[in-house]
Amino acid sequence: MRVVTWNLWWRFGPWEDRQKAILTTLRDLRPDVVGLQEVWAADGENLAEWLAGELGLHWAWAPSHAPERWRRRIGGAPVDIGNAVLSRWPVAETAVLPLPAPADIDDGRPALYARLAAPAHDIPFFTAHLTSHLHASAVRRDQVTALAAFVARHRGGTPFPPIVTGDFNAWPDSDEIRLFGGYKTAPAVPGQVFLDAWEYADPAAPWATWDAANPYVARGGAPSARIDYVHVGAVPGTPVRVRAVRRAGDGPVDGVWPSDHAAVVADLTD
Repeated sequence: MRVVTWNLWWRFGPWEDRQKAILTTLRDLRPDVVGLQEVWAADGENLAEWLAGELGLHWAWAPSHAPERWRRRIGGAPVDIGNAVLSRWPVAETAVLPLPAPADIDDGRPALYARLAAPAHDIPFFTAHLTSHLHASAVRRDQVTALAAFVARHRGGTPFPPIVTGDFNAWPDSDEIRLFGGYKTAPAVPGQVFLDAWEYADPAAPWATWDAANPYVARGGAPSARIDYVHVGAVPGTPVRVRAVRRAGDGPVDGVWPSDHAAVVADLTD
C-alpha cells in the first residue's frame, strides 16, 4: 500500500499552475491513499474533489472552522481551506476534530479521520495540520494530545493499525513529535505508539520536506526541516511494515514547483 502526505499550499503563489503540477506528481506516484493539507474550496469547486476525479479515487474533506485569517492573506477572497483524504477504496466513515489553539493564533486547523473499506480490512486513516507558529510547541503538544485521543476513539474494529499523516510543523526531535510517537517519551494515550515512517528511509536520501532549495521556502529565509510525517501505529502482532519511504514533489514540474512542501511517500507491506 502506498501512502502519501502532502501540504498543497492552499491558494498561495501561482496556484492554478501549481494545481496541474500537483496532479502530475500524484498521477506519477499512483498512491493508494493520500492525506492532504491546505486544500482549497471555492465557488462550488474543491481541489480534493477535482484531484480525486482525475485520479479515479474516492475522497473526503474537512474544512477549517475559522478560515478568516487565511482569507486575509489572499485579500479576503471567500476561499475555504481544509484537509482531505484521497483513497483507492471507498470511504466508509469520517469524523473531524478541530485542533485546540488559543484564540490569538487559532486559524481553524482540523484533523480528519476516514475509515477506508479496503478488501482485507478497514483502514483507520487520519490527516492533520498543526499550528505553524515557531514559538507554539506547547500548543502543538496540546494538539497532538487531542489528536492521539481522536485516533484512539476511531481506530478500533479492525486489525489494521492506524495511519496518521500530516503537516505537524515540528522537527522530529521536538517535544510534540516525541509525545505523539510515544516511544521516546510516555505516549499521549497510554499504550498507543506510532512509528515515524522516515526512520526507515535511506540515511543518505534528501530528507527536508520544508526545503530551502524550494523557491517558495527560500524567500522566507527559513532553514530546511522535516515537518511532514507518515506515522504508522505500532500494534503488537500486526504484520504491517514500512518497506520504503522517500520525498516526492521536491522539484519543478514543467517549470513550476507544486507546493512549498515536499510530499512524503511511504510504501507499506503486510
